[in-house]
Amino acid sequence: MNKGIIVKALSGFYYVDIGEAVIECRARGLFRKSNDSPLVGDNVEIDVLPDGSGVVNSILPRKNSLKRPPIANIDKLFIVSAYSTPAPNTFVIDSMTAIAEDKNIEPIIVFNKCDVGSFDDIADIYKKCGFRVYVVSAATGEGIDGIREELKNSVSVFAGNTGVGKSSLLNALFSDLLLKTGDVSEKLGRGRHTTRHVQLFSSGDNGFVADTPGFSSIDIEESDLIFKENLQFAFREFSDYIGGCKFTSCTHTGERGCAISSALERGEIEASRYENYKRLYSELSKFKEWEIKGKTK
Repeated sequence: MNKGIIVKALSGFYYVDIGEAVIECRARGLFRKSNDSPLVGDNVEIDVLPDGSGVVNSILPRKNSLKRPPIANIDKLFIVSAYSTPAPNTFVIDSMTAIAEDKNIEPIIVFNKCDVGSFDDIADIYKKCGFRVYVVSAATGEGIDGIREELKNSVSVFAGNTGVGKSSLLNALFSDLLLKTGDVSEKLGRGRHTTRHVQLFSSGDNGFVADTPGFSSIDIEESDLIFKENLQFAFREFSDYIGGCKFTSCTHTGERGCAISSALERGEIEASRYENYKRLYSELSKFKEWEIKGKTK
C-alpha cells in the first residue's frame, strides 16, 4: 500500500504523486456507490499494479473541500483580480472570501496587472479587514516574490474571473510550468477558458499549487453554499460586533439595534463589504437547509 496526493483527475483517471513517481490510477467502484469521488488534493492510499498503473483504495480524512473548483485539503485560496477586462468585482471577491473563511481556508487577495493602473483604493478595503493583499504584475514580475513565499509548505489554489491572469501569474512564478494562456476578448470582456481541469503542481518547499478553470461570475446555485446563519462568521471584520446587537435573532441586514449596522455608520466597517454581505444573505435565504446540505456534499 502506498500513500500519495492526487495531483490531477481527468476522464476517470487519478494521477497520484507518491513521492518518487506519479501513478495513473483508477478508483475502486465503492466510491461511485458512496457518491464520494476522489478529488484533486485528496491524500489517498493506492495499490500499484504489476503494469505500473494503480488503484485508489481509500481517501484519507479531508480537512476541507471546494465544489468550485473541485479540490480538497486547501490551505490558501488566492483570489485574483485584474485592473481591467475584467475590472475587480467586490461581490465576486467577497463571495469567495466568505466561502474560504467558512471552510477554514486562508483567503489571500491578489490584484494583478498593476503595470496598467493603481489598485490603492480597493486594496485598502481588504487590508483594513485584515486580509493579506498582494498588488502584482505577472508581466513585469513586480510583487510576485511575496506570493512565492506564501506558497511554501501549503496547498494553494488560484481562483478568480476568467481573464485576470491566473495562468500568467503562475507562469511568472514558475517558468517551468509553461501553462497555456489566452488573450482577453475585448468584445466579451473576459478571457478564453484556457484551463480545462484542476491540476496540482509542485511549488517546491513542500508546497503544491493548483491552476483552476476560470469563470465569469459567481453562480450561487453552483458554488459552495454557506448556511445563512453562519455567513456573519465568514466576514472577519464583523467578529468584534457579533453578540452586541439588541436582538439575539439579528441577521445584520438592517434591523433596529444592530451592532454591525452601527459600526458601518461609524465607518468601522467598509460599505462595499456590508452591502455584499446583505446580498449574499438574501441569496442564501432562498435555499432550505436540506438544499444546502445536498449541494455541499
